[in-house]
Amino acid sequence: MSIIVVVAPHPDDETLGCGGTLLRHKAEGDEIHWLIMTSMNVDAGYDNERIVSRSSEIKKVSEAYGFSSVHQAEFLTTELDTLPKKDLVNEVSRYFNSVKPDTVYAPFYNDIHSDHRAVFEAVSACTKSFRYPFLHRVRAYETLSETEFCIEQGHAGFYPNLWIDITGYIDQKIEIMNIYQGEMNEHPFPRSEQNIRALSLFRGARAGVENAESFMSLVEII
Repeated sequence: MSIIVVVAPHPDDETLGCGGTLLRHKAEGDEIHWLIMTSMNVDAGYDNERIVSRSSEIKKVSEAYGFSSVHQAEFLTTELDTLPKKDLVNEVSRYFNSVKPDTVYAPFYNDIHSDHRAVFEAVSACTKSFRYPFLHRVRAYETLSETEFCIEQGHAGFYPNLWIDITGYIDQKIEIMNIYQGEMNEHPFPRSEQNIRALSLFRGARAGVENAESFMSLVEII
């Protein structure tokens, strides 16, 4: 049995990036955990109704996946790049040391959203083998509406070297994404059912399967 942690800058990144893979891990008997790095509060301009509804969404999503644990940090969304890096690193480090994952899924370092970049850097700081000897695999996932929208020249793009067959899980992945109110819309909106299916078909074609999610394998210790 593997112990898996998915680190999500915001609720929904875990599903867009590796929802099918998480479902497959769970079906194969692995233990899965969810670290959410941001929260909503009234000081950030969210009303109580939206805060309550988001909390309900997280609970429903957690139940749908069967996460063994869920931890949501209190950092505000869109503000991670304004915080001392050590605060983010400490948050990730505490969770890793409590769960002791052998496999971690994290956002791609060149995503357009500054929160994603800050989270990747925090995760990266927590991958030293002499401090986290239990961690053997780190994989970066792609996030629709974030990974493909980076237009900075000279920066590395998302070039996957790992594909995971999610043919049996794509429908459930989309069902879980639909739990998030206001995050999905009709094509050509990036986070649409059509686009999620299109990406899984595209990645599947590269891997010779019907549907796949792709990753950049950054650490692999055997």
